[in-house]
Amino acid sequence: MEKNKLSEFLIEKGLFITAIFSIIIIFLIISFILIEGIPIFEKYGFFDFLFGMVWSPNNSEYGVFAMIIGSIYVTLLSLLMAVPLSILCAIFMAEVAPNSVRKILKPVIETLAGIPSVVYGFFGLIILVPFLRGQFGGTGFSMFAASLILTVMILPTITTISQDSLRAVPQEYREASFGLGATNWQTIRRVVFPAALPGIITAIILGMGRAIGETLAVIMVAGNVVQIPGSIFEPVRVLTSNIALEMGYATGIHYNALFGTAIVLFLMIMLLLVVANYIKYKYKVDIGGGYL
Repeated sequence: MEKNKLSEFLIEKGLFITAIFSIIIIFLIISFILIEGIPIFEKYGFFDFLFGMVWSPNNSEYGVFAMIIGSIYVTLLSLLMAVPLSILCAIFMAEVAPNSVRKILKPVIETLAGIPSVVYGFFGLIILVPFLRGQFGGTGFSMFAASLILTVMILPTITTISQDSLRAVPQEYREASFGLGATNWQTIRRVVFPAALPGIITAIILGMGRAIGETLAVIMVAGNVVQIPGSIFEPVRVLTSNIALEMGYATGIHYNALFGTAIVLFLMIMLLLVVANYIKYKYKVDIGGGYL
């Protein structure tokens, strides 16, 4: 008995120390970014940096607003394409497909998540960009190309987690719905999907985080022009690409400006997560109070 208590105590403390260590690492990373990035705000001005339209380090102009808009556009467009496909695929795999089909589809979709981003970017550069150039004109490097690549990259994440959420809905819910005379599709639409909605929203949040944080694949197909695109077929530069492209040779205030870009990116992600989690909480309350 004493040995079991000692083992439980050691495991509990070990897990606690691990959790505290993880939190400390996160705070250290945030502190480092803030220390390196704050000088650009002190010298250039936070709002001038945030809403400036021109990014020209050679002329000491550091404005990231066009890249903020570019990041939002690329992320939202990729989510607009990926979310319906992912949810429909998850519903098919969780509620419709026979086990033999599910056993094939699930590993295939999960494999997509393990492909390196450089491979996606290379595919986009060799296949997608020339196709868009031939069909729509221009250079082919565009917001649309970046969004298509990101759609494929985030689809496995949203699909897998959404499927797990749908499968986690208690079987009693389905049996009660069938007992009331509902069809399989009515049960999915009115019972299973609303019950799994908080988990599906979590999947979308994780997919959004993957999309807004992706760098290499976007660099290869987006065109990397600092501008607010007038259409989805114009080139764009996102915040992550800006940091990756220029960090290798940046010095002085330019170096600080790139860390300032990282701070803006961090604030954007935090804001999006707060909004998404609020929506998740709202739907969770609604489901508990009325859907079921």
